[in-house]
Amino acid sequence: MIIHIDMDSFYASVEVRDHPELAGQPVAVGGSASGRGVVAAANYAARKFGVRSAMPMAAAVRRCPQLVCLPVNMPLYVKVSKQIHQIFNRYTSEIEPLSLDEAFLDVRASEKLFGSAASIARQIKQAVQDECGLIASAGVAPNKFVAKIASDIDKPDGYVVVEAEHMQDFLDPLPISRIWGVGKVTEAKLHQLGFRTIHDLRVQPVETLVQRFGKWGEHIHRLANGQDKREVVPDARAKSISAENTFAEDISDEHALLANLMQLTEQVAARCRQHGFEGKTINLKIRYHDFRTITRSKTLAMPTNQTEQIWQTAKQLLLKQSRTQPDPVRLLGVGVSGFRGETVQQGDLFAENDAHSPGAGTAGDTRYAELDRISDEINQRFGKAKIHRGRANN
Repeated sequence: MIIHIDMDSFYASVEVRDHPELAGQPVAVGGSASGRGVVAAANYAARKFGVRSAMPMAAAVRRCPQLVCLPVNMPLYVKVSKQIHQIFNRYTSEIEPLSLDEAFLDVRASEKLFGSAASIARQIKQAVQDECGLIASAGVAPNKFVAKIASDIDKPDGYVVVEAEHMQDFLDPLPISRIWGVGKVTEAKLHQLGFRTIHDLRVQPVETLVQRFGKWGEHIHRLANGQDKREVVPDARAKSISAENTFAEDISDEHALLANLMQLTEQVAARCRQHGFEGKTINLKIRYHDFRTITRSKTLAMPTNQTEQIWQTAKQLLLKQSRTQPDPVRLLGVGVSGFRGETVQQGDLFAENDAHSPGAGTAGDTRYAELDRISDEINQRFGKAKIHRGRANN
């Protein structure tokens, strides 16, 4: 069985934990509302007002005038994420991080020692709450696709177990939006064709879906039938580190895309340094409103894990693409691959893999390396970093 652990409104929850006076108040973490900042995370009190990640912070404040807006403190979130992963490691070494706040765990080899996967998931949830003061949602299922849906179905503080013999009973009534990759635009198109539930897709002949949607039709048919053969790939075996964000609403504004890209870059760079990886290839992934997905890569002269170096390269790739093809974007991702000792390839880092794999820095200015080192060190020593990276317009 596979466990998917997803921290509930992670960034905002960490901030509320460290500032108890904010308990019960709507909180959003992200950029400045007076500038072009965007929401990186919002707690559930803020979500009741329609505040969502990736939306402009100014729009969030208009929806919720009493919103408490806090800056992103990435080094702190990395530290807390590391503590959570230490809990995971007590139960299994087969851990595939998707981001700082979620991961897949393959616990098949651990069940004789710790009990069933369902029991292990409960133990992890309790340990995270007791030791980190945070709430995690857990989904347990035979594969990654179903486990991820299960962890999200009853948030916050969710706990859903889907046994193999009941998997289709669980999936069939769910709306088609639960299938990975089906956003609002795609959902509307599927509704026009009469598809509203996963069951509606499952009972269609795969040939019909392929005729209408091409290769993607075959993909969603497999998922509708609960088929997902992807294995859990731990950091030690992964070939890349990446992070991506699917937006609640499509984004056309270039500044909003850049703000989101910076947040993803900080997360990826921090994880690279955490695992001691340096990579030569910077990868960008963009999925448009009509589900077209492109990846762009650039290989550097030297491997790096510096935030600034990764940011400048990813920004260059994004600006070139967005000015060539200024269509609304529903998903944005950035990754680092081609780690030291590996053959550098410009393949599709994100293909058929929503995970974010492992990854440390030689390329780039030594001043930025020192900034990264100081930021990481301050967080490790004092728990709450006082240094936050800003995004210049140039």
